[in-house]
Amino acid sequence: MSLHSHNPIDCDGAVPYGGPSASHVKKLLADHSLRPKKRLGQNFLIDGNTLDRIIAACGVGPGDNVLEIGPGLGVVTRRLAEAGGNVVCVEADKALEPILRDALAHVPNAEIVLGDFLKLELPGFLGAHAAGRWMVVGNLPYYITSPIITKLIDSRRIISRMVLMVQREVALRLAAKPGSDDYGALSVYVQFYCDIESVMRVSRNVFYPIPDVDSELVRLTARKRPRAVVEDERLFFAVVRSAFGKRRKTLFNALASSLLLGWTKDKAGEALESARIDGNRRGETLSIEEFAAIADAAAKCSDRRSPNCHWGPDCKSGPNVKP
Repeated sequence: MSLHSHNPIDCDGAVPYGGPSASHVKKLLADHSLRPKKRLGQNFLIDGNTLDRIIAACGVGPGDNVLEIGPGLGVVTRRLAEAGGNVVCVEADKALEPILRDALAHVPNAEIVLGDFLKLELPGFLGAHAAGRWMVVGNLPYYITSPIITKLIDSRRIISRMVLMVQREVALRLAAKPGSDDYGALSVYVQFYCDIESVMRVSRNVFYPIPDVDSELVRLTARKRPRAVVEDERLFFAVVRSAFGKRRKTLFNALASSLLLGWTKDKAGEALESARIDGNRRGETLSIEEFAAIADAAAKCSDRRSPNCHWGPDCKSGPNVKP
């Protein structure tokens, strides 16, 4: 999938009457000697009703700060700005710049930034544009969906909500519950920090070119507090990743053999016993609260042991223990 889920624009910047169409997108791209780039996952929206529902789901009002990932042809950008939002859009494909600038030529409250979103230092970037909280809109390509969502949630102190188009498969993973095949480390990470809501399922047939899969529009709202209170979030996510790292193993074996944690079998057994969690269970059956109980049990044990015990902040989790 692409960052570009957008309604086409006429060469003079006007949206064609009746909404977007594949023929209009094709003509617009052809006029600029462009084709959709498969390597960037570019699929452009060609359905006006879907566009309207995306805008409604965003709920943008006057003065809202909006970051759009991948403005593409610029029509979502313009609709967000028309609703009163102060929009900053980040576009990776420099070839789309002429179309985008034509579309936004008379939209003073929309700013174009060309570059790779994943390379931005997001808090500083957003803070330099406007103070206060931000909302994010984007249609995320499959191959970078997890890094983008992780980056956004890492900036949750300044991002209040996200309205994202993702592949249906990814949407199922984000909202998955314990015991389901889709439940994994990404599910825990997103649900730990955000409330997630499915807005609508989106057929592959409303995009040009037609992608291989259907999509889903989801809304993530940053929670005021994480879903569970933990003593050490870094350790918590190390436990989560370790539990899901080898799904066929029992929880005990997964934790005891984890390179992230560096626990011995005795340490893993004691943590599970203290948390009152059966080590014969599989990691995918545990709730967020149960993962928190294991991490807190390990952290408390670490306080009673030597500073070299690999259960506390000095565990072998490394600098990145998120999904």
